[in-house]
Amino acid sequence: MAPAELRDRVARGSAVTIVDVRSSAEFESVHIRGAYNVPLPLLAEHTKDLAERLGGDVVLVCQSGTRAADARKRLAAVGLEDAAILTGGIAAYDAAGGTVVRGARRWAMERQVRMAAGSLVLVGALGGRFLAPRLQYLPMAVGAGLAYSALSDSCAMAAVLSRMPWNRATVDPTVATAIQSIPRAVPRG
Repeated sequence: MAPAELRDRVARGSAVTIVDVRSSAEFESVHIRGAYNVPLPLLAEHTKDLAERLGGDVVLVCQSGTRAADARKRLAAVGLEDAAILTGGIAAYDAAGGTVVRGARRWAMERQVRMAAGSLVLVGALGGRFLAPRLQYLPMAVGAGLAYSALSDSCAMAAVLSRMPWNRATVDPTVATAIQSIPRAVPRG
């Protein structure tokens, strides 16, 4: 679904359920007003429970679309096949003039990965040149990790960075606070 279309539907008060599958820390940083935060790992563990609550128009949101596509695949496997994915993610919705709620200012995970990878490459290159030649292996390892990340569509560095104190949410969603807070859809007749 295009960001402008979702923005207009939300503005008109259309019945649309927005499920944000980003981490709770990302959600705290910025989210669409009225969205429910069900982080992908929680959704993966309780897909059937979530699908039973959803119905009608469902839009899945993440940063870029990758996690939302994974969520849609999981939901489709248990019978909820018509969930839409917000094209371009939360940033595209914000850029389209959609109403977002801003909280704690955090760097996006992609930006943190670029900073960490760039810093490791710089330290390795300079350290290898001036301190110990073996440090030149560090940029090679980072490059190999980035190539693998692109091929596998996963990122070990992001997984590590997400566990850092500055990326932790004040409260992590649970089944009760995330999934069960979503109103049950009216059965289609």
